[in-house]
Amino acid sequence: MSNQLSDRINSLPVSQTLAMAAKARELKEQGKDIISLSLGEPDFNTPDFIKDAAIDAINENYNSYSPVNGYADLRESICRKFKRDNNLNYTPNQVVVSTGAKQSIANLVMVLLNPGDEVLLPAPYWVSYSALVTLAEAKYVEIPSTIATNFKITPQQLEAAITPKTKLIFFNSPNNPSGTVYTESEFRALAKVLEKYPNIYILSDEIYEHINYGTPNFSFAAIENMYDRTITVNGVAKAFAMTGWRIGYIGAPEWIAKACN
Repeated sequence: MSNQLSDRINSLPVSQTLAMAAKARELKEQGKDIISLSLGEPDFNTPDFIKDAAIDAINENYNSYSPVNGYADLRESICRKFKRDNNLNYTPNQVVVSTGAKQSIANLVMVLLNPGDEVLLPAPYWVSYSALVTLAEAKYVEIPSTIATNFKITPQQLEAAITPKTKLIFFNSPNNPSGTVYTESEFRALAKVLEKYPNIYILSDEIYEHINYGTPNFSFAAIENMYDRTITVNGVAKAFAMTGWRIGYIGAPEWIAKACN
C-alpha cells in the first residue's frame, strides 16, 4: 500500500542506522559475538542521581503538559551549561527543549528551509541529516572529505559548494560517524568563508561534546560574528547515557527559538 503514502514519505530512504541495529540484534540472537557500531548508545547506565531525581519528579506530580519550550528552571540551567562548557551567552528565551536532539534538528529545518533551498552537509555525516532536509523539501549538497584531511572539509571546499540557493550548513563536531573534532582555528577558517555570505545559517550539532578524548570541543557560535547565525544543538543522551529519555535542546537567535515553539 505504499502508493497510498505521501510522496514526501516515499522519498525517504530506510534508516541505515536502524537497519544495522536490527541486523546486529538478529546476529546476537543467533549466538554470534557482535560489536554493533550502529546506534550511538553509551556503554554505561544513566547515573543513579539522575534516575532518583526523575523518580522524585514523578512523585511530586510533574506529570502534566510541560511548556512547549521546556520548564523555565530547566532552560535557565541549560543557559548556565552553555556558559560553563561552551562560553556561550544565551537567555532562556533563546533555549528550546524538545524530544531529543533529532527533534530539535527537525524543528530547525522546518522553520528555516523552503522548498528548493540548499543545505550543505560535510560528509561523512549522520544519516538522519539528509532525511530531515528531504522531509523539509529542501536539497542537501554533500561536501566530501577523506582520511587525508582527517575527515574535515577545507575552506576551499566550502567556498566551492556555496550557491545562491545555500541557506544552511550542518557542522557536527565531535563527528558521528568519523569521530573527528574540528579545532578552534579550523572552525575560524571556515567562518571566514561564511562571513562573505550573511544569509547562510549554521547548525552546530554538539551532542557528542563529552565523548571526546583529545581536541577540546569548540562551539561554532563562540566565534563572535557567527553567534547571531548559529543554532547550537545538544542534549543529554550521549553525555549522561539517557538515549531513551529523549531530551534535546537548542540555543539560538531568539527569533528562531520563537519559531521552534
